[in-house]
Amino acid sequence: MDSQPYQLHIAFFPYMAHGHMIPTMDMARLFARHGVKATIITTPFNASLISKTIERDRQKGFEIGIQLINFASAETGLPEGCENARSIRTQEMAAKFFKAISLLQQPLEHVLKECHPNCLVADMMFPWATEVASKFGIPRLVFHGISTFSLCVYNSLRHYEPHKGLASDFEPFMVPGLPDQIKITRLQVPDYIKEKNKQTELTHRMSQSELTSYGVLLNSFYELEPAYLEHYRKVMGRKAWSIGPLSLCNNDREDKMQRGDTASISGHECLRWLDSKKPNSVLYICFGSMFKFSTPQLIELAMALESSGQNFIWVVKKKENGSTQEEWLPEGLEKRMEGKGLIIRGWAPQVLILDHEAIGGFMTHCGWNSTLEGVAAGVPMVTWPLFAEQFFNEKLVTGVLKVGVGVGAQEWSRFEKKILIKKEDIEKAVTRLMIGEEAQELRNKAKALKEMTRKVHGEGGSSQSDMIALLEELKTVKITMQN
Repeated sequence: MDSQPYQLHIAFFPYMAHGHMIPTMDMARLFARHGVKATIITTPFNASLISKTIERDRQKGFEIGIQLINFASAETGLPEGCENARSIRTQEMAAKFFKAISLLQQPLEHVLKECHPNCLVADMMFPWATEVASKFGIPRLVFHGISTFSLCVYNSLRHYEPHKGLASDFEPFMVPGLPDQIKITRLQVPDYIKEKNKQTELTHRMSQSELTSYGVLLNSFYELEPAYLEHYRKVMGRKAWSIGPLSLCNNDREDKMQRGDTASISGHECLRWLDSKKPNSVLYICFGSMFKFSTPQLIELAMALESSGQNFIWVVKKKENGSTQEEWLPEGLEKRMEGKGLIIRGWAPQVLILDHEAIGGFMTHCGWNSTLEGVAAGVPMVTWPLFAEQFFNEKLVTGVLKVGVGVGAQEWSRFEKKILIKKEDIEKAVTRLMIGEEAQELRNKAKALKEMTRKVHGEGGSSQSDMIALLEELKTVKITMQN
């Protein structure tokens, strides 16, 4: 570790959603392993999701801890304990949640005043964090939990507005000014880009905050999207360090089992099931923690899985009322698929599963954490984007990296889909990914990406180099401030 006078103390402030909490925790652990004192600032419920992992790192001798702040659930009309975006079910709840997020500024200031960090790493969802850090005379780094590719696409859409004036929502158009020819439709563009709403205002503030911050941390690595990292730095003018994939800091079974939440299945049971399968013979299906599919869509997916004849692990959400009866499950499916299909209800140890040699494909919503975890495991993907920047990530996976096959998702929507993805289209994508020459080509490309990924945190690796360069720069800033 570094000598005490030059030890950096960095505070990490994650957005309260699993997809943001998990990589921020991994990032804080990575910094701690480089001799930094790391403090994660979060609310009681969210702290409970990461406390066991943090305690294990503390026992290994790393300086890492959690500082609690209160979340204004009651003041904003949210149910007690609603401190994570996973609890949001309606637009009304979303508005109240964002109001509660805005009220975190003062508690954050109080913590910074108490613990005196040398730097604040705050999620992109807190545009006001740049001002807060400035008040205490410390640099603020923005953490972007999305791909550099998506950041570039967002910037082009806002700058050029190519989606305006089209004859149809389904008409493909080119996103201008990018290193590759990227085509999407207006229906796949986020609603806050297509029309002005409260989130449009938030994204504008986020962009301004990014420009006035000290710089940006990216959960990616240079070799994965080199043209887009160059575009982000040189064309968009951002000061950025690419230090991912952050998930690779989980290198033992216990870390992988407990990452993010308590798994709904014993790791031993899951691995035992996978051990009984041939290499590359199982499709893993998971759509993250934020979206709820309609019953008709779940039925289409269930029928496609049965018809495809492939082994599968399918992660489904628990019913909110606690009932185990699932009307979407075709009668007798689990009995018929016994030994061939494993359904996990709740949270799954995703990194542990993806790393198993039996996994031959990953059906994913293209959230960036899941996409990176698939890349790091060398697993090709069936892409089924839903909302956020997921349609952009799909283009990266299928069009640029060429390690995926799409089901034909057309519609960006956070809460409800009007367009059903049919059984035949799902089955076709699964078959293309799992069987035949095309499947082998996709698998070979995915394995090559995995090999590339494994080198980035080693000596001389691109992410390791960016991390060391950043820490040296922050030490210089600290010494300058002390003098």
